[in-house]
This record gives sequence, structure tokens and C-alpha cells, in this order.
Amino acid sequence: MLEAALLAAVLLAIHLYQTRNTVRGEAPGFSARLLDGSPVSLQDYRGKPLLLQFWATWCPVCNLEQGSIDAIARDHAVLSVALDDASPAEIRAWMSGKGVRYAVIADPSGQIAAAFGVQGVPTSIILDAGGVIRFVEVGYTTGPGLRLRLWWAGI
Repeated sequence: MLEAALLAAVLLAIHLYQTRNTVRGEAPGFSARLLDGSPVSLQDYRGKPLLLQFWATWCPVCNLEQGSIDAIARDHAVLSVALDDASPAEIRAWMSGKGVRYAVIADPSGQIAAAFGVQGVPTSIILDAGGVIRFVEVGYTTGPGLRLRLWWAGI
């Protein structure tokens, strides 16, 4: 019992450390362009919970999550931000090779990530219907875990 409590305390401490600089409360607004060139902003997603996913093509943990993120995007609002120096065409080719089709913004300068205080990838941010950040996870997060957080943000 003591070991389980100690493990839980260590995991909580790691989580708090990893998310220490991430913005809380109202999500910072931004406008950008998706890989296809169409405009997008967080305002477009008001009225429903949103998974805002920060990732990179070079990140092995991000690669593990791609199938889950794509499956979630079929049922929930997902907007992802690729922190890559790759061109939009290269990111699209990478996504095609992985068989994923969710909405992606290229953020090679890290400007959007900085606005949210993101310091590592993958970072998953769950916003409620009003644009308030409800959950922040850094590192691998399971598909069911993300779905549960999206559901919770929706109630």
C-alpha cells in the first residue's frame, strides 16, 4: 500500500513538473493556416470540447499516438500543431504515409507552442466548449484516456 502511494506521488510530481509552464484557464487565441492553406482559429472550435495536440514527425512517442489521434478525430474536434522544420508538403506526405488525416497547423517557429507554454512533444491539451483549458498531458497518452478527458470536458 505504501509503495502504491509513493508511486502515485512520484507520477504526480513528474506530471506537475512537465506541465509547470503550460497555460491554464482561458486558452490563448490564435489564427493560423492549416496544411491545405485554409484559415483556422480556436474560435472555429467553440461550442464543443477540443483536443489540441502538439507533435512532431521526428518524435517517436508522437508516432505511437498517431493512430489514436486519427481515430479520435473521427468522433471529436481535433486540431494538431506540428512543431517541425519540414514544409507543409513534407508533413502532408508524412501523414499520408501514416494513414492519418486530422487537421494540422505547421508551427516551425514554435510561436503557437510558446503561447501555450508547450515545452515538449507530444503535448495534449483538452479545451472545453468555452475555450477553457481543462487538461494538459505531456508524453504518451492513451486513446481511451484522451476520450475520457474530452467527455469530461464536455459535461
